[in-house]
Amino acid sequence: MNIRYANHPQDSKKYTTEELREHYLVEEIFKANKIDLTYSHVDRIIFGGAMPVGETIKLEAGKEMGVNYFLERREMGIINVGGQGVAILDGVEYELKGQDGLYIGMGTKTIEFKSVSEETPAKFYINSVPAHKTYPTVKIDINEAQPVRLGDNSTLNKRTIYQYVHPNVCESCQLLMGMTILEEGNAWNTMPCHTHERRMEVYFYFNMEENTRVFHFMGQPEETRHLVVKNEEAIISPSWSIHSGVGTSNYTFIWGMCGENQTFDDMDAVEMSTLR
Repeated sequence: MNIRYANHPQDSKKYTTEELREHYLVEEIFKANKIDLTYSHVDRIIFGGAMPVGETIKLEAGKEMGVNYFLERREMGIINVGGQGVAILDGVEYELKGQDGLYIGMGTKTIEFKSVSEETPAKFYINSVPAHKTYPTVKIDINEAQPVRLGDNSTLNKRTIYQYVHPNVCESCQLLMGMTILEEGNAWNTMPCHTHERRMEVYFYFNMEENTRVFHFMGQPEETRHLVVKNEEAIISPSWSIHSGVGTSNYTFIWGMCGENQTFDDMDAVEMSTLR
C-alpha cells in the first residue's frame, strides 16, 4: 500500500511540478492481478484499483491498517470501469458489468475479485473510509444511481452526475461516491469551482483517449496550481483545495468524498474574480 501524508497549503505553494505530482497524483491505478491501493492521511481515505486477469485476487489488510481484516473498521465503495466482473463478499457473488457500483458495509471479512473474461478484464475502482456502523451491502446499477444533470454547451460543461453511494441511493457512514460523465464537445467540470472545508475528495479520471489530457486545477483559490492528468490517474484533493478540471476532449471521472457530513451541496463557492 502506498502512503501519502497530509500537507499544509502553505507548503504546497512552494512545490515544484514534480513535488505536486509526488504528493497529490497517483499515476498507476490498475495492474494485472494486483490490488494497488493508496492510503492518504487526508481523512484516511484509501483508494485504488483491482484488475483480476485470469485469476481471483483477494483484498488483504496490510500493516498500515493495524486490523485483522480490511473492513473491520471501514466501509467501501466500488465502481467497475472495465469488463464484466464479480466481487465475492464472504462467499456471496455480486456480478458487476461496466459502470455498476457496489457499497460494502463494515464487517465484511473476505473480499475477492475476478473477471468474466481475460481479454476484457474488470477494473474495480475502490474507495474506502473509516466507519462506525454496519450498513447493508448494496449493488448499484448505473440505472439505479441518482442522476443530476448540470451545465450547458455554451459554457462547455454539460454533464451528468451519477450519485452511487449517496443518501438518495443507499446508506453509508461517511462515504460519498459517484461518477460524472461529460457530454461530447464539453470539457469543464466544476467551474465555477468551490472548496468544502468539511470534506476531502479524490478524483479518478478515465474514459480518455491516449492523447487526451485533463488540466486539473488545485490549490487555494487565490493561488492555484495545476497538474496534467492522463487516462486512469487519480488526484487527492484536500479540503482546502479547489478541484476542477478542463480536458482536451470530454472525459469521465469518479469522485469520492469523506469527512464531517454527507450533504452533497455543502460547498463554499469561489467567485471567478477570486481565482488567481
